[in-house]
Amino acid sequence: MTKRTLIHEELFAAKPEALFAALHTPRAICDWWGTTSAIVVAKTGGWYVQAWGDEDDPSYFSVANIDEFDSPRLMVLSGYQYYAKDGNMPIDADFAVTFEVMPHAEGSKLRIVHDGFPPGSEDFYDGCVKGWADTCAGLQRYLGPPADESR
Repeated sequence: MTKRTLIHEELFAAKPEALFAALHTPRAICDWWGTTSAIVVAKTGGWYVQAWGDEDDPSYFSVANIDEFDSPRLMVLSGYQYYAKDGNMPIDADFAVTFEVMPHAEGSKLRIVHDGFPPGSEDFYDGCVKGWADTCAGLQRYLGPPADESR
């Protein structure tokens, strides 16, 4: 039973410290990811919690463990738990998401590795491909103009 891995890479004009801070600062997460609320205990062994919808009755939320936190370069999330008001997740999966921030001549590069897509989850995988692109577009708007890798 082979699981799939999604990798999304993108350049940002921001310095690695600013990009990494945006990834784990609750107010920033609410802005660029469009969450209603976020709680992050930003350390190895901490938690990463996001909610969407009415703050008193969220339509969706996720909770993950922070397995590794090495500012300003690496944050690894796993042990995801989800709640969806309209029902269960469409697949049963044990996901891990790694955010790796690397210095780049134009600012920084973000590499997102979303691991653990089980066989038969192609539609969900395709939705996540679009989801990470849209999420990074929000992060680009939050941080400023995108970097150009061709320079």
